Order: sequence, then C-alpha cells, then structure tokens
Amino acid sequence: MDALNTLLRPCGLEVLGACPTRPEDGLTGARGLALIGPSASFWDVFSASPEMSDKTPDPLDRWSTRVLGQVAAQTGARALFPFDGPPWHPFVEWAQRTGRVWASPVNLLVHETHGLMTSFRGALTLADPVPVSRQTSPCDSCTDQPCRTACPVTALDPTGYDVPLCRSHLKTDAGSACLSGCLVRRACPVGQGLRSTAQSAFHMAAFQRSA
Repeated sequence: MDALNTLLRPCGLEVLGACPTRPEDGLTGARGLALIGPSASFWDVFSASPEMSDKTPDPLDRWSTRVLGQVAAQTGARALFPFDGPPWHPFVEWAQRTGRVWASPVNLLVHETHGLMTSFRGALTLADPVPVSRQTSPCDSCTDQPCRTACPVTALDPTGYDVPLCRSHLKTDAGSACLSGCLVRRACPVGQGLRSTAQSAFHMAAFQRSA
C-alpha cells in the first residue's frame, strides 16, 4: 500500500481501503482490491487537468480513467471504475469489506478519516491477498450525530435517500445553501477540511445535471 500511495500521491489520490476478492466478484487472477479516492490535494490536481478545461462532458470520469489507467499500467493492475457499467461493480460492498468504511446513520458511506466526504474514483486489482483492517466506525462514538438532522428537507435519513425530494429542494431559493456542498456530508465531524467548497460545488452541479 505504501508503494501504491507513492504513485497515487502526485495524482491527488490515495488508497482508502483494501480487501480480498471473492469468487463472486468475477475478477480472475486478482486476490485483492485497493479502493482509490481523493486525498486532500485532489482538487488542486484535478482542477488543473486538461479534462477540467476541455469543455467536454464527464471530465472527472475521463480524468479518473486516464490517471488510474496509467497507475494500473505501472503496477500491472487492472483499473475498475464505479461509473463503468452496466454491469456495475459493487463498490459499496467492496468498501465495507475493507473494515475502514461503514454505513452511516443516514446510510451514506462513512470512512474512518474522510467521514461522509467519502468517494471512490476507482479500484485497482492486486495480485496478492491483503489483510483487512478492522477498525471501529466513527459513528459509534459520535454522540451528537449531526448528519441525522442536517438535511433541511429530511431527504437523507435512516430509511434511505429521497432523491426526488433532494432535487426539488435544490431548485428553490432555500436550497442554495446546499449547492456549495451537501449539508449532511458537511455536518460530519470526521474529515472536516478534506473537501474544498469548489470541489463540493462541482459535485453538486454534476448531480443536478444528471437529473
């Protein structure tokens, strides 16, 4: 993982967790997976990329394909992406297998150090098995759990995510506060400062366009 993180660091990426593969994954020849996500320097790197400025759709997915494809070629790995489907790779399941990611009280994934600002740009297959890190969810010791009450229209709660309600709210004047970043994600005390306002606004704009 240290060697892989050394390759990923200039890209603004890091290994957020690793897990062994299972037969049902259908990844012949791979015995492990490294799940890759943004590091603290990600936005500076991505915002200066040609994909960000070429005015072509899906800049982040295209950037992820290029960058992780290059790292895969250097390491002899196979790059897998959450946006490359159908069929879709089970990134949520893989993440929870790592022992470093859990379901939060509002069902979004929460990472041990990134909190609710957790996202995955891809995964790299590993030839060798990897030990699973068994940590404790930060939610277990979070007494206030502000994520439960942060959404102004309760689109995110323990029962799931009401996407139509969220989209409708974003179109109102009251929803403008959410456009610089989901208030639920921003409420998590873990991972504060890991995602800039510009980065969060980029993701919210992409979410709106996907409607």
